[in-house]
Amino acid sequence: MKRRSFIQKSSSASLFALSMPAIPSFSALVEEMRFGIAEASYVQRRYAKLESNTYPPFTDSLQMIEHSGSEGFGGVQFSVSGWDAAYAKKVKTRVEELELFLEGQIRLPNDDSDLQRFTAEVSAAKEAGVDILRTACLSGRRYETFDTMSSFQEFRTKSINSLKLAEPVVRNHDVKLAVENHKDWRIAEMIEILNLIDSEWVGVNLDTGNNISLLEDPMEVVEALAPYAFTVHLKDMAVEEYEDGFLLAEINLGEGFLDIDKMITVIKKHNPEIRFNLEMITRDPLKIPYLTEGYWATFDQISGNELAGFLYKIKKEKSASPLTVISKNSADDKLALELKNNKDSLKYARQRLGFI
Repeated sequence: MKRRSFIQKSSSASLFALSMPAIPSFSALVEEMRFGIAEASYVQRRYAKLESNTYPPFTDSLQMIEHSGSEGFGGVQFSVSGWDAAYAKKVKTRVEELELFLEGQIRLPNDDSDLQRFTAEVSAAKEAGVDILRTACLSGRRYETFDTMSSFQEFRTKSINSLKLAEPVVRNHDVKLAVENHKDWRIAEMIEILNLIDSEWVGVNLDTGNNISLLEDPMEVVEALAPYAFTVHLKDMAVEEYEDGFLLAEINLGEGFLDIDKMITVIKKHNPEIRFNLEMITRDPLKIPYLTEGYWATFDQISGNELAGFLYKIKKEKSASPLTVISKNSADDKLALELKNNKDSLKYARQRLGFI
């Protein structure tokens, strides 16, 4: 049984007018309880270039798909960069054999000259059976990338142009484009951009923890972006104070301060068949230096009351024990911890969140 299903195109309704659909079919019920995993959950094994005989590095998506299936995950969300038709067919065959759902990750076209690359990757993804492509406007973090408001505004203009270039391509290939809230846009900014694009083919890859770095309450982010969401990066988070602000870290599901159960309920209210992918990034905690002048270079709409309320919550929810630092660990220790974190979060998702 193929487990792929997501909100279907409707001639009478757009992305911004979603309503509760009829009771889904049995196959849809099965899929909505499957728990997938996003590529970033393998950041050490895939991208850190660590040498290990015990945990050999993943060199392509097929290896990660094979591993994810063997560990019990119900779906995968991986990069489609460099795929051709032949490789896409191999991916499709193996994903179907393992009965996984498949989502892709793709880089937006930079400009007209990059459109051929983007179109080829969308085509290959479609050949592999992908129906949702996750993307991000910014690969880094807003407060680390831009030091002036003008540079941030230039990025905003470029991002909108890239999305406008991408929209006809995904529409023609019948694939949804899910833009992650990737430590770049605050709530109002992201919704404004989605409304500018105004397409049922462009929505959100809703990350449950990223906007803490932009001083936004994670539940408010979920409530605001859920109506636009095609897919989810499910994560739990922990915080710890340091001299320039606070530290922020992904943490195993159930061990952080996010109300994961409520988030899932809110998201499913808007899209009962939405997919959830674990994004448990095993790394050192990120520094959120909100007490430094440079952090504020691109923010001009955060009121004193909003900031005070957010910081009160951060202090209230700070971790009772120091956050884990892995940078000094051996390669094998880093890789073993990454694997354990993914396993533990999958176990929690099954035992406590209703996934299978």
